[in-house]
Amino acid sequence: MNRYLPVARQHFLGALASTSVVVKSISAVVLLLYLLSWAVDTPYALGVTPGYLFPPNFWVWTLATHGVVEVHIWGVAASIGTVMACGRLLEPLWGALELLIFFAVVNVSAGVLAGLSYLLTYVATFDLGFLFAVRVHGAAAFLGGVLVALKQTMGDTTVLRVPQVRLKAAPALALLLLAMLRLSGLLEDAAPLAAYGYGALSGWVYLRFYQRHSRGRGDMSDHFAFASFFPEVLQPAVGLLAGLVHAMLVKARVCRKMVKRYDVGAPSSITISLPGTDPQDAERRRQLALKALNERLKRVEDQSAWPSMDDEEDEEDDEVRTDTQPLLGGGGREPSSAATKPGLGGGGGAGGSLSSSSTSLAGAASQAGVQHPESSIISFEDAHSRS
Repeated sequence: MNRYLPVARQHFLGALASTSVVVKSISAVVLLLYLLSWAVDTPYALGVTPGYLFPPNFWVWTLATHGVVEVHIWGVAASIGTVMACGRLLEPLWGALELLIFFAVVNVSAGVLAGLSYLLTYVATFDLGFLFAVRVHGAAAFLGGVLVALKQTMGDTTVLRVPQVRLKAAPALALLLLAMLRLSGLLEDAAPLAAYGYGALSGWVYLRFYQRHSRGRGDMSDHFAFASFFPEVLQPAVGLLAGLVHAMLVKARVCRKMVKRYDVGAPSSITISLPGTDPQDAERRRQLALKALNERLKRVEDQSAWPSMDDEEDEEDDEVRTDTQPLLGGGGREPSSAATKPGLGGGGGAGGSLSSSSTSLAGAASQAGVQHPESSIISFEDAHSRS
């Protein structure tokens, strides 16, 4: 174990050095408050206590500080790891300012909703422990928001291969794991479970309806609908219920109505564009498809890189035919044989006529400036006939 600690420390410091100022600042505050918790009760002073959050006490600063308060070393590791993962995966798409806004929105919303839930529980049970004994703190709320954001941007990424688990199922699986830990007694109270649930919900609401980007606001795509967080068996019922709630919120002017635009003038076909769809997500999927296509084409080219023996033989035959074609097409051999046969037969009339015709052809060729291949043979026959 001691061998791997320096390597892990080196990788951690290298990853932390490559992050932005926002990630470094949040990580430093988490570590500083953890060291301070050895001397001061930081969950009481900086965590959300439902009885102190609302009037007459009104400890509103706890809404901004409860997300960075940790009292255990594993909580510090989980908090810093969540922030660094968000900086590596989400900050390149959003920017440092948008990451800070998302961090603030998720933590403040989760703190308010958790405080209201415990207040309503006190109204139902009249148990003061739900008001003053509960401390909501830690990175559970921000972890829920980050998992929801990762589902939006890279939901098709495979997290586990056996069994096959994709990133889009991570928010529901993490909620189920926290519920099982609470039922088994490993969690001291239900505050982390409530913080995670409200953090995931507030993160989804912000990304779905309010986040600003280049194409408008929010993300109204079908793969990011509220029903997509549930199993396929429950999605129709959850989708119907979510549609009714959304219609009520639209009438109350809390949420916007989803509007589809039809581009009839498109060159290929009619395209439907949703106002909240992020073009960076579409570009990322397009790049992944192009990468897979290039890999397949490269494999096909590697398989067909070695030519067959038949192709080599065909190329050699073509080279031989190309080399021999000018010799056969010049007409030098056939006329020479035709001219020598009459000479061998004697100086008869047929031979004389052939010689005279050949002499006229040779003279015409010499006048044109081209030396005919029969000129040497014709001069020899003239010498023989004259002798």
